[in-house]
Amino acid sequence: MTMAVHLTVEPAPGRTGLTLRPWTARDVPALLAAHRDPVLRRWLVLRLESEAEAHRWVEEQHEAWTAGTWFSFAILETDADSDRPVGNVVLKAVPDGSRPGAASEVGYWTAPEARGKGVAPRALEAVSRWAFASLPLAVPGRLELLHAAANENSCRVARKCGYAFHSVLPPFPPDHPGEGHLHVRVDGL
Repeated sequence: MTMAVHLTVEPAPGRTGLTLRPWTARDVPALLAAHRDPVLRRWLVLRLESEAEAHRWVEEQHEAWTAGTWFSFAILETDADSDRPVGNVVLKAVPDGSRPGAASEVGYWTAPEARGKGVAPRALEAVSRWAFASLPLAVPGRLELLHAAANENSCRVARKCGYAFHSVLPPFPPDHPGEGHLHVRVDGL
């Protein structure tokens, strides 16, 4: 399944428009800058430390797009003076087997300059709608969102986008040393 999907989010009062597109090699400096942010590093499982790691990550994203298993979108503010990504939204279309019966999963992060501007919820909403409309999901009509229980900002973004709190997940060291939250969104709700 090879595809190049570009999603757009129209500007709203006080909010810039957004473009979501696959990551490219030219995005590596922005990707590394975001991964150096201590707030983001607190929540990330994978931390990119070098240019080589970031290039490898971008290549892996392209391979996953081609396979139709993982769709990672760079988030760009369309009204900004730069074409530098300010975040990421990912749809994992095929669960990795770590949670039997799990549905397709979404995740996101934003760089410091994008926080508090409604970027994450608007980008997540665009990808969620696209997934429901365009993809054969692992569990039809259902998306899951997981985050660290202590990450209150992620909880707010999930709720804004219709992902209802479902349950507390136990720690799963080493990647997830603390409890997590599972949120669920059902198509049409």
